[in-house]
Amino acid sequence: QVQLVESGGGLVQAGGSLRLSCAASGRTFSSYAMGWFHQAPGKEREIVAAINWSGRVTWYADSVKGRFTISRDNAKNTMYLQMNSLKPEDTAVYYCASPRTTAWDTPRSIAAYDYWGQGTQVTVSS
Repeated sequence: QVQLVESGGGLVQAGGSLRLSCAASGRTFSSYAMGWFHQAPGKEREIVAAINWSGRVTWYADSVKGRFTISRDNAKNTMYLQMNSLKPEDTAVYYCASPRTTAWDTPRSIAAYDYWGQGTQVTVSS
């Protein structure tokens, strides 16, 4: 079965950086788009960034554009989220996700995603 495992979360001061990783297994990683989401307490889960199967096409939410970078290493079956200039409002649980089909390029709707990791907590102190 498909498994997604996030790592790299933690506590960081405002202005700092973190790099999240998402290790995938259970199918051909390089065939599928991937995405990062976050969910703050009391709020809905929202997409942060998406990346197509090859890594050549990416999309970002306005709130993170210019600060976060999504990437993937298909040889390592791993996706990354480099987070720079972190703000207290970035505090959330971060999830990686992937669609069931190869039809999507950079899906931006949560409804397009079928497989989810368990999440990793990112806390940004002011």
